[in-house]
Formats: sequence, C-alpha cells, structure tokens
Amino acid sequence: MTETTLNLPQRIAAAASDKKARDIVILNLTGISTVADEFIICSAASSTQVKAIADHIEDKLVEQGYAPLRKEGGREGRWILLDYGDTVAHVFVEEERAFYNLERLWGDAPSENYDA
Repeated sequence: MTETTLNLPQRIAAAASDKKARDIVILNLTGISTVADEFIICSAASSTQVKAIADHIEDKLVEQGYAPLRKEGGREGRWILLDYGDTVAHVFVEEERAFYNLERLWGDAPSENYDA
C-alpha cells in the first residue's frame, strides 16, 4: 500500500510506527460512540518517546494535508491525544495505557492490530 492509498487511521498508525510505537491498535467506534469513528492507540517506553511519536504523527499528517483540531497532554507527555475530528490518536506511556485501558472501555468496538 502506498501512502496515498492509506486511510486516516492507517496514516496515523504508520507515522506512529515510524517512531517505534508499540502495540498499535485501531478501534472502529462507528455506531458505538459519538466521540469518534476511530481511535488509534499506541504505547511508548517514556514520555520523551510519547512526545516524539505525537510530534511525528502531527508533522507527517500536516504534510499530507491533515491538521489536528486539537492536541492535549503535551506538557506532561504521559498521554498525548491528537484529535482529527472523527479520528483520534492516543499516544501513551505504557503504564498510563494499562491504567486507562481504552481497549477494554471500548470493548464492543472491532479492533485491528497495526503491523508495519
């Protein structure tokens, strides 16, 4: 698949993968949530890596014509959320991801693991 054939969640997952994000999961929330249609969830080993992954996602998507509507959590860097409207990226430090466990919270949502 080329970059131009990827949908937005795949573009986000690919950008996260570029910076060695771990356990990248795409949740399809269509019809389940009014918050978003997709969540992309990934982990990092440190807050420094969380920031690097989030910055890279943002930079790569701006290059492709997608600007986030909102970015949250950048100061602490333990959980950064990038809101692209119907698609939301969550970049977590591993401990925070385990604590909030969005995959379990949205357990009814179909999910797919992203493998580069």
